[in-house]
Amino acid sequence: MMEDEQLLGEEMEQHFGALHSPNIEVQPLDIKCYEAKLRQKLKFFFMNPVEKWHTKKKIPYKLLVQVVKIVLVTIQLCFFAYNRYNHVNYAWDNRVTFSHLFLKGWDATREIELYPPGLGPLALYSKKDFYETIVYAVNGYKNLHSAIGSYSYNDEDNNYVYPRFCNHHFKEGEIFGFNESYSFNSEIVTSCCDITSFPFNGCNDSSPINFASLVKATLEFSLKTVNLKAAGPLSPPDCYRFDIQILFNNEGMDGQMLLSLEAEPIRLECNGNYEYVSDNKIDYILRSILNLLVILICGISFSLCFRALIRARHLRKETMHFFQNHYRKELSLEGRWEFWNLWYIMILINDVLIIVGSCIKEEIERREFVGDQWNTCSVCLGTGNLLVWFGVLRYLGFFKTYNVIILTLKKAIPKVIRFLICALLIYAGFTFCGWLILGPYHIKFRTLASTSECLFALINGDDMYATFSIMSSKSAMLWWYARIYLYLFISLYIYVVLSLFISIIMDAYETIKLYYREGFPKNDLQTFMAEKADEIFFDVEDSQQNESGSFRNFVTGLFCCKTTLSTVFCMRSSAKRTGECGTI
Repeated sequence: MMEDEQLLGEEMEQHFGALHSPNIEVQPLDIKCYEAKLRQKLKFFFMNPVEKWHTKKKIPYKLLVQVVKIVLVTIQLCFFAYNRYNHVNYAWDNRVTFSHLFLKGWDATREIELYPPGLGPLALYSKKDFYETIVYAVNGYKNLHSAIGSYSYNDEDNNYVYPRFCNHHFKEGEIFGFNESYSFNSEIVTSCCDITSFPFNGCNDSSPINFASLVKATLEFSLKTVNLKAAGPLSPPDCYRFDIQILFNNEGMDGQMLLSLEAEPIRLECNGNYEYVSDNKIDYILRSILNLLVILICGISFSLCFRALIRARHLRKETMHFFQNHYRKELSLEGRWEFWNLWYIMILINDVLIIVGSCIKEEIERREFVGDQWNTCSVCLGTGNLLVWFGVLRYLGFFKTYNVIILTLKKAIPKVIRFLICALLIYAGFTFCGWLILGPYHIKFRTLASTSECLFALINGDDMYATFSIMSSKSAMLWWYARIYLYLFISLYIYVVLSLFISIIMDAYETIKLYYREGFPKNDLQTFMAEKADEIFFDVEDSQQNESGSFRNFVTGLFCCKTTLSTVFCMRSSAKRTGECGTI
């Protein structure tokens, strides 16, 4: 192929050099032949699959692959979504159970997340509460057999394993409030020990916990359990180890020690003898076949689209070379961009995501992962499926009736980006201002992220009255400032910014409607393809050969670009033919 390209370059230099050399006889048939051939290739390259089928009976492999892929990927996603919901719901329910068993003061009302929250944070305020909470958790851990759930200790013989207590504190921290003095070393030291007896005063009985220097403390232990109904009646049981950590957070050093519990599920390999529905093997085999089919179809899709991008690159270079030598000018930027098919790039991205997600899904279903990879798999499969469905718009765009939204977005994007840059600068100013001034007095402005989310919701008219009414009245000046701030932001963005944004989209839409009536503007590449349309022809005999050998061409064409070979054929045979060129 490299020799053909080199030979093509030498022949093109000879032919185009002949045009401008006074000492060499010009053969206009060669140039006309090559120009007609290039125009023919360009016109065929930019045809949609339906037009290619009507023109040369070329089977639209990429279209068929995308149709099959969207069906298989959607079926795979539905199965995985159901399984993942059961897994996440199972882990959350166990966390709630552990909170009731091991957290003193836990109440069922804390299991429902409300906004604004109906309860304050679960916290400790005295040393007595701190030690009683540890005793409550250890006793609940000792009396594990009384729980309704089938929990066991993290030991092969189900023997009691001592919980581990870790104390994170400053290396030195003494406060003498009576004379406003202190002794402090900011280095954080961690000391851990097993709780084997009571009363418990810390890891060093001779030196109890110094709450003045305590940053945080953790109580850790692990439990094992078996989920007999993991993901449905045809699924085998799943075995888990829950690594439980009770956190005593004193980083604020404000007299309020926050209390929380985390339970990390780790999937284990089950060793027990179990019997379940005998059709499970069929179900397992079908799931594996579905995963392999998805990987295979995405691999084919990736190969076809990657090959199309490579062929577009070669054709772009050939066209640019022709414009430089024949018209003595560079191909315009708009013309060069015509060869970059962003739909193919999006398909390549979703193919990679779906292949990675399918591999992780297969490993999860085979119980190869001992950790929790459900979230990673869901991100890959969900994002890939999103892009797959977006790709359907490309095929709807072949029909003028359904192509309006794509053309409108394409026309409006440059103006929208410039407009959003200005709007985001103003938005950033309001965000930082609101976070700084209203953050300590308003729950929706506590963090920079929540401030941005609150302002974005206000733009869409969401929860306006609550945003005004929640503002604390501790400071009259800030209370009035919040009103002015919110009125100004809402008025500016709803009545000005959003209206201008909509007008930009409507202006692009009206322009597209005008193009439909009077014709779309053409760049130099499109003008070149539209010239001398009567010279665009296809040989019937060659078309029949392409049709009969289409599958063979599909396989061999993955690594072969036929455009170069056809051009060489045209250039070599032009001197022997009297009135026509070889077909593509």
